Amino acid sequence: MSTVQISASDVNKLRQQTGAGMMDCKKALTETNGDFEAAIDFLRKKGAKVAASRQDRESNEGAVIARTSEDFKTGVIIELNCETDFVAKNAEFIAFANEIANAAVQSKPASIEALYDLSIDVENASVKIGDAIIDKTGKIGEKIGISKYEVIEGDKVVAYIHGNYRLAVLVGLNKNAAGADEAGKDVAMQIAAMSPVAVDKDGVDSTIIERELAIAKDQIRAEGKPEEMVEKIAAGKLNKFYKDSTLLNQEFVKDSSKTVAQFLDSVDKGLTVTAFKRVALGA
Repeated sequence: MSTVQISASDVNKLRQQTGAGMMDCKKALTETNGDFEAAIDFLRKKGAKVAASRQDRESNEGAVIARTSEDFKTGVIIELNCETDFVAKNAEFIAFANEIANAAVQSKPASIEALYDLSIDVENASVKIGDAIIDKTGKIGEKIGISKYEVIEGDKVVAYIHGNYRLAVLVGLNKNAAGADEAGKDVAMQIAAMSPVAVDKDGVDSTIIERELAIAKDQIRAEGKPEEMVEKIAAGKLNKFYKDSTLLNQEFVKDSSKTVAQFLDSVDKGLTVTAFKRVALGA
């Protein structure tokens, strides 16, 4: 047991530095004989224990952050999860998610595992994101983790966050044309609302095409159509699927007289989408 007198001001100072509870701070200082650095390590270890003990908890709340680089040629989305909506709406949690997104867009790590190894600034110290998440788990008392990480590159990338950090979109355009910022945002809002499966029909996964054709053929046969007509009618239904579910072929939400492709071409001749990412919280 420590013989060092732990003052209330010392406890408060450690609490301000770490965000841990008063009793936890007092115990940390007592156990480390008033050594602040050792007390911080003590609390971090406690945080690691908290993190380990909550691995079986569901963490379906959180924040989805989209961010672009300063030259607007790279964009990332990260989903940082927690257990409750109360924590997800906390300004400190949102700020933490933004710090992670900033590190991601600067370094473009290849995976979530690589993202955990990046460092961010925490109270004027460089800390690996993985360690910072453990610290935050200990402080907040909820399971925290990164569940999704997406990155795209292009001549112009636009980021959009919708619904109080519950959904985010990245849109990659083929050129940084006049009006590209506003057009990119309009297209991002289209993606948020309509959830297309690909940029155009060439980008649709073959398994999706096979499934749509199989469903269409079953529907046609159930309607009693002759077998010789099944393939032709199914092809028509597939074209309708492309129109409804691929971005450039969709009706533009803000002007249904145009497709998204036609809208972009009206902004600047040849302007088009090269890639997009859409991440919804918990999806």
